[in-house]
Amino acid sequence: MKRFALRTGVRWKISIAIAAVGALIALTLSLVVHNAARVSMLDSARDVQLERIGLAQRLYETSTNKDPRFSAKVNDPALPRDLQKLMKEKRRATYIRDRDDGPPEIWAAVPLADGGVLSIRTRFAGRSADILNDLNRALIIGSVSVVFGGCALGVLIGGQLSRRLRKAATAAATVAEGNTEVRVRDAIGGVVRDETDELARAVDALTDALNARIQAERRVTADIAHELRTPVTGLLTAAELLPPGRPTELVRDRAQAMRTLVEDVLEVARLDSASERAELQEIALGEFVTRRVMALNPEVIVQVVHESWVSTDPRRLERILLNLLTNAGKYGRSPIQVTVEGRVVRVRDHGPGFPEALLREGPSRFRTGASDRAGTGHGLGLTIAAGQARVLGARLTFRNAAPEGTDPLGESGGAIAVLWLPEHAPTTTGSFPILAIDD
Repeated sequence: MKRFALRTGVRWKISIAIAAVGALIALTLSLVVHNAARVSMLDSARDVQLERIGLAQRLYETSTNKDPRFSAKVNDPALPRDLQKLMKEKRRATYIRDRDDGPPEIWAAVPLADGGVLSIRTRFAGRSADILNDLNRALIIGSVSVVFGGCALGVLIGGQLSRRLRKAATAAATVAEGNTEVRVRDAIGGVVRDETDELARAVDALTDALNARIQAERRVTADIAHELRTPVTGLLTAAELLPPGRPTELVRDRAQAMRTLVEDVLEVARLDSASERAELQEIALGEFVTRRVMALNPEVIVQVVHESWVSTDPRRLERILLNLLTNAGKYGRSPIQVTVEGRVVRVRDHGPGFPEALLREGPSRFRTGASDRAGTGHGLGLTIAAGQARVLGARLTFRNAAPEGTDPLGESGGAIAVLWLPEHAPTTTGSFPILAIDD
């Protein structure tokens, strides 16, 4: 079962994390400050009540008419029970009683000499309540500001990290396309050194190691092919000296096939080394393709839709055409069609089409694909064609003409190879990548 994956950027993850931490800290500090301020104000209010009840007691006991002042009451029936217990112990005390319908009540009581209890009750309101409300408002505004500030800081920090990661990904993709001269560490730049730099250095080290291994394998392949050239040539010469007959023909045929294989391997090695350079000439593409194709295979149908002059290497272009026509003739079916339209050359057969692996990954040496298309051969023809296209700065793409779900052997079937010659002459080898796409 495929798991659901929520895709988001590093920038927003960092922003959300900083905002969440900031909100938690702001909420905690706001609660602490609010409670501390409330307790302090209530303690101040209780001290005021104690002073008022002390003054009211002196005035009450010294007056002749025993009239309580400051809204004090004697033996108030609403006196809280906790205060009543303290009064029995002859102690002066204060008490705070919370109310559901409003601010809390602040009580102060003192025992009298005649056995009564003098008490004052006021509500925690007025200026103290206004100050607390202002404080709450300030805390809310401060908390919101902290959250938004954290988001902005997260976007700034996350954006910087995200840009570095994207640059690293772009550079790594360029390396994956074959440009091993690109360094990920140089691509991300920046002054700050963090984990992104460690990742870039690791990718660069991996690239160097793989490049060294590939170069070593290429050298081994080229050396083996070069060393085989001399004995294979001697073998072919010796086969020519054998008496006529069927065994002699078989030996000559296999010796010639081995010689062709050795030459192809050497050519692939030269193309892989990126040392090949095109010798450019101005040619009329349609006329050139028509003459070369007719010389290679007169049965091929050539159609020039639109003539165009191009700057290319005729020898390498002819090599590409030869390999594409050879591949179509060996694995496809007639009719084979070549179409020239501007700078685009299409080669189509009406066979079973290219293997899925070739369409997905492009041509690869010594991989011939499906047995119905590659029962013989070594998979070097299309590899050489793709390599020569890189030298010309061109693109070589592959697709099948048959839509999905139709019979590939029908009239609409067949393999199509498309060579896209560049508008301008290449300045370096491999100006354009080889793509295996459905155009």
